Amino acid sequence: MQQKSKLFFQALRYSIPHLGKCMQKQHLNHCNFADHYYNRIKLKKYHLTKCLQNKPRISELARNIPSRSFSYKDFLPVKQENEKSLSENMDAFEKVRAKLETQPQEEYEIINAEIKHGGFVYYQEGCCLVRSKDEEADNDNYEVLFNLEELKLEQPFIDCIRVAPDEKYVAAKVRTEDSEASTCIVVKLSDQPVMEASFPNVSSFEWVKDEEDEDVLFYTFQRNLRCHDVYRATFGDNKRNERFYTEKDPSFFVFLYLTKDSRFLTMNIMNKTTSEVWLIDGLSPWDPPVLIQKRIHGVLYYVEHRDDELYILTNVGEPTEFKLMRTAADTPAIMNWDLFFTMKRNTKVVDLDMFKDHCVLFLKHSNLLYVNVIGLADDSVRSLKDGRSVPMTIFHKTDSEDLQKKPLLVHVYGAYGMDLKMNFRPERRVLVDDGWILAYCHVRGGGELGLQWHADGRLTKKLNGLADLEACIKTLHGQGFSQPSLTTLTAFSAGGVLVGALCNSNPELLRAVTLEAPFLDVLNTMMDTTLPLTLEELEEWGNPSSDEKHKNYIKSYCPYQNIKPQHYPSIHITAYENDERVPLKGIVNYTEKLREAVAEHAKDTGEGYQAPNIILDIQPGGNHVIEDSHKKITAQIKFLYEELGLDSTSVFENLKKYLKF
Repeated sequence: MQQKSKLFFQALRYSIPHLGKCMQKQHLNHCNFADHYYNRIKLKKYHLTKCLQNKPRISELARNIPSRSFSYKDFLPVKQENEKSLSENMDAFEKVRAKLETQPQEEYEIINAEIKHGGFVYYQEGCCLVRSKDEEADNDNYEVLFNLEELKLEQPFIDCIRVAPDEKYVAAKVRTEDSEASTCIVVKLSDQPVMEASFPNVSSFEWVKDEEDEDVLFYTFQRNLRCHDVYRATFGDNKRNERFYTEKDPSFFVFLYLTKDSRFLTMNIMNKTTSEVWLIDGLSPWDPPVLIQKRIHGVLYYVEHRDDELYILTNVGEPTEFKLMRTAADTPAIMNWDLFFTMKRNTKVVDLDMFKDHCVLFLKHSNLLYVNVIGLADDSVRSLKDGRSVPMTIFHKTDSEDLQKKPLLVHVYGAYGMDLKMNFRPERRVLVDDGWILAYCHVRGGGELGLQWHADGRLTKKLNGLADLEACIKTLHGQGFSQPSLTTLTAFSAGGVLVGALCNSNPELLRAVTLEAPFLDVLNTMMDTTLPLTLEELEEWGNPSSDEKHKNYIKSYCPYQNIKPQHYPSIHITAYENDERVPLKGIVNYTEKLREAVAEHAKDTGEGYQAPNIILDIQPGGNHVIEDSHKKITAQIKFLYEELGLDSTSVFENLKKYLKF
């Protein structure tokens, strides 16, 4: 789509308190209701000035909200000087640092789903769903609501919790580590809590309350990784469970999101580049929902609500539209997506201007000082054809001497417009303790620098991400961070595309690689429309079945297609037996072909050549990526230390502080 094309963005024009009032309780007919509300819609004209970005689904973890989520508070005008904002942010940062200084290492933990509602905190304790009074949340004084062992699942854990508005019910989504399938349980809260119902294969779910104070649970049903159906259910004496909506387009999925003030439930119908939002009245959930804007290819938007006003976050808007806007009740606020994320970052810890060169943030824990350097891989990257600078984040101990002789672990993802994950992991902490340098390369294809950053690394621009990764590693070496013989690279899922491509094009930059559930056979996967995610991901990788240009371009970088007899770094691959997202067949085929190429190169090279180790570790289960797998963590660390010839004794001793072996 050309940038100069003009689009019409339809904005709701109605009084929110009187939204969608109908007497009859009925199912949603996807086509009929839009016309009923068109007399309330006012047209507004905008230019499409930014390419599109895949917005990750809103996280269902109540406590760990990702950096891409937003609140209505972010949309309100704020009069605050930069100096004051920076000072307050740094004060907050100092408080975090002070807390870390007094906290023993052993007390770090990965927090599961937890939610606060009313005067209680709901969370998982052992194998039970429990709640405790807010002021007693850190004590052992809690009420057991449900024992997960009743589900007869292998090591179940709670992935998400939602509490009904008046706390008559609580719903929790339960999973296991070896499967993506989820079961939603509904527990009636009383003197003797009891499980009222359970629903299989639930993805997103939210509570609302109708005019008769009856709790209504809306949830999406997932089949073959696709969420196309929305159901609504009630419990107690008036128990029912009925399908509310079905999406017919296989390239779209549906997820539910309750606005921050709980006033509206939004039904978001999306693919990678286009969205459509329907509003369900949180006070009248049996009324027909209202369509905000029919899906238009290339228009992606989200809806929030506050004080009878809608706020719309969208990728449509003029580039000069950089101020947060608050409008009257008859018109939603519109804001350019790129500028929103830029401004949101401007409120965090440091001023945005400081990112022009580099920013050093200090995080002290125990007697060690860690440095997060947010810098730019300037020298090498600017030699590329488009002169782009690629940000990197680097962690190492400040008392490290001669960084050129330290081992380096590089992380990369670069797909779907998603930020590279840099969350706390025990294994990352112990590597830094043991003298490693950790580098995170925020290459094109990810979402760190907005919509255009993603657009510049997808479809027929995927090679930009590869060029960025290569430039980042060369820049690290050039600035004195490690050397090729001590450099390792890690990625999971779609990040495997760039890692596999780099191993084919510049294997001399690396000594060893670890991959988890990697996407390595792009061409054959995207040509197989029987796989659950192929149609949904055409906007990211292209359609090689119908577009020869896409087919040839994918061939040019696909890791599997470009294996050749040459020296490769040693590679450790963790795969999962029943992974539906990245089929095991493609990983096995890649491993076999790579081993054949390595053997052929060793034969041609002659005696004395030390061939790399190519290891495929197939784990049981049907999950995609298991972050907390102790077996996987120890296997990967053991592999890295052996390949670099390092002593792993101390690192495993430190790891025991965090992991129970």
